[in-house]
Amino acid sequence: MEDCMRKLVSIVIPCYRSAEMIGGVVADINREMEKLQEKYRWEIILVNDCSPDNTFDVIRELCREYTNICGVNLARNFGQHAALMAGFHQVKGDILVCMDDDGQTPAFAIKDLLQGLEEGSDVVYAKYEHKHHNAFRNFGSRVNDLMLKFMLGKPADLYVSSFFAARRFIVDEMLRYQNAYPYVIGLVLRATRNIKNVTVEHQDRKAGESGYTLSKLLGLWFNGFTAFSEKPLRVATMIGTGCAFLGFLYGLYTIIKKLVNPMVPIGFSSLMSALMFIGGMLMLMVGLVGEYIGRMYICMNNAPQYVVREIVGEEEGEMDTDQKEETVQKKQEKPQEQ
Repeated sequence: MEDCMRKLVSIVIPCYRSAEMIGGVVADINREMEKLQEKYRWEIILVNDCSPDNTFDVIRELCREYTNICGVNLARNFGQHAALMAGFHQVKGDILVCMDDDGQTPAFAIKDLLQGLEEGSDVVYAKYEHKHHNAFRNFGSRVNDLMLKFMLGKPADLYVSSFFAARRFIVDEMLRYQNAYPYVIGLVLRATRNIKNVTVEHQDRKAGESGYTLSKLLGLWFNGFTAFSEKPLRVATMIGTGCAFLGFLYGLYTIIKKLVNPMVPIGFSSLMSALMFIGGMLMLMVGLVGEYIGRMYICMNNAPQYVVREIVGEEEGEMDTDQKEETVQKKQEKPQEQ
C-alpha cells in the first residue's frame, strides 16, 4: 500500500560517447533519489545513440548491477531528440526527468525540479546562471533561444535546457508525435505553457568532449523551425514581397532618371546586381519550400524516428520497485562492507 502511494519517477538519459561518465552519473542519481525514497520510486532509462565507443557495454553492466535501469541501444545515430523519444516509449513513471550523460546536470537538483511540479507546474526546466560550456556551445544556445522565441512563441522569460521534469500527460502527448523529426522542446511548448524555471548550478563535464558539432546544431535548428512552425514560409513571403517592391521602386527610379536626363546611360552593372540579388532571394525561398516538401515526403514514407537494436534490463524492470531499491542500496553498501 505504501509503495502505491509513492510516485514513480522515470529518468531518461540519452548517451553518446559517455562510457567514462555514465557510471558516475547513475551512482549520483541513485544516491540522491535514495534521499527522496519516502515520496518517490525511480527508474533510469539509458539510451545509447549508437556511440562509437563502448558506451552500451557499460550500460549493459549497469543493468546487471542495478535492477532499476533499462538500457536501449539504437541501431544508428539518430540524434539527441530521437534518443529521448526512444526513452519516452520505455517510461512507466508518473513523472519524467530528462538529464544529460556528461554529469553537468547535477543529480542533487532533481529534488528542485520535482518540487516545482508539486507546486502546480506541468513542466519545470533547470535554469543555469553560469554554463560551463565552451564559447561555441554558448553561442549555439543563444541562437537556439532566439529561434524558439521567434518561431515557436517561447516566452521571453522562460529558459529551456536539456534538464527538465514533466508530468505524465506531457509524456503521453509527446508520444502522439510519430513523424521522423522529433523536437522535444517544440512538443513541450505545444502541449502546455504552464512551465516554470528552477535555478540550478551547472557543473563541469566529468570527462570527454561534447558530441555536438556545427552540422548537428544546424540540423537541430532546421528541425525545430520546420517541424513546428510555418513562420519561415511567412518570412519568405514577406521577403519576396519586399524584393518585388524594391524592384518596382528601382524601375520607377530608372524611368524617371531617363526622362529627366536622356543622356544618362542604362547601367549594365546595376542591372546585373539587381538580377543577382533577386535570383539569390528566389533560390533561397525555393530551397526553404523544398525543405518543407522534403520533410513531408520523408514523413509520408513512414521514416522512423529511431530504430532499436536491443533493449536490456527489461526482465529486471518487471520486479517490484521496493526490490529494485533494496538491490540498489545493497550494491552501494557492498564496497563499504568490504
